[in-house]
Amino acid sequence: MANKGPAYGMSRDVQSKIEKKYDDELEDRLVEWIVAQSQPLLCRQVLSRLVNSLYPDGSKPVKIPDTPPTMVFKQMEQIAQFLKAAEDYGVVKTDVFQTVDLFEAKDMAAVQRTLMALGSLAVTKNDGHYHGDPNWFMKKAQEHKREFTESQLKEGKNVIGLQMGSNKGASQAGMSYGRPRQIIS
Repeated sequence: MANKGPAYGMSRDVQSKIEKKYDDELEDRLVEWIVAQSQPLLCRQVLSRLVNSLYPDGSKPVKIPDTPPTMVFKQMEQIAQFLKAAEDYGVVKTDVFQTVDLFEAKDMAAVQRTLMALGSLAVTKNDGHYHGDPNWFMKKAQEHKREFTESQLKEGKNVIGLQMGSNKGASQAGMSYGRPRQIIS
């Protein structure tokens, strides 16, 4: 971890706002899911094993070394591989934390948001790789495609939707805005 002195002024205010976003109850729920998802493999490389468990057996996106890396660069690289795998799984880029957020514990709430997004996607995909209570995460909205016949489309062109408004009885008669213009010659 980087050596940092105490934060003052605006830096301290920003850091305290970030820390207030962290949710202890959410942490407990996420830990439960991680244990349920990758229990027999629980060790120091939890996130790598977690994201690998969401993929089919033939395609594991994160390569996990036999011994956990001890070099800082390699540890950060392992986190970056997890983030890439999460994006490939479908987590939106705006929901993905940055490597330093976890490695230096700068923004653990962002880590929670990423794990929540990953869990929600796993529940939504419903491909048999998710383990745990499906009520731990919200299901994402899915596409509901509709097919219309040509006659239904023609009928729709004849209807004026009320979203466009109505001008029944509308006129500007009797409207006046302030005093009439004074022209002095």
